Amino acid sequence: MDETRPKADLKRYLQASRDALIWKLDGLSEYDARRPLTPTGTNLLGLVKHAAGVESGYFGDTFGRPFAREMPWLGPDAEPNADMWATAEESREEVVARYREVWREADATIDALSLAAAGRVPWWPPERCEVTLHQVLVHVITDLQRHAGHADIVRELVDGAAGLRAGADNLPPGDPAWWTEYVARLQRTAEEAGGKA
Repeated sequence: MDETRPKADLKRYLQASRDALIWKLDGLSEYDARRPLTPTGTNLLGLVKHAAGVESGYFGDTFGRPFAREMPWLGPDAEPNADMWATAEESREEVVARYREVWREADATIDALSLAAAGRVPWWPPERCEVTLHQVLVHVITDLQRHAGHADIVRELVDGAAGLRAGADNLPPGDPAWWTEYVARLQRTAEEAGGKA
């Protein structure tokens, strides 16, 4: 079976997920790119740093193709959650450049292997750690899309910017007054449904 088309489709969705994460940083100050906006500290630059680690592990170690540069935040001595935020010494440019470097190495693995290529995810339970490149691609795309959704919400909390991608916000048309009334209507509905009205 020719796997050229399915692999190209998967790579397109993978790249769209990557681009969505990076785009959410556009136009933000260092503070806003790093600011934790959830009780668990979710922040935009941390999501990008995390994604770099995800791809390096799944497309590197899983297939016996370790990436050229190690990521100290993933090492055994790293503090918990070190991959979910950037230190003051790690610039946004450095984190993004590292992620783009990871893309190139991940794409090299994807291009070099067939979708049926066997791999082993060492951090998964033994009963399901044996995988194929196809499974890993689907898993990573799903993971990155989940984090792109986190980034969309965090960015909206930062400055109100929302949307699918640059030039295509995928939102219904509405001026600020329309959105204010819409949100107020949702609040009233929630209160009514919750017995608070």
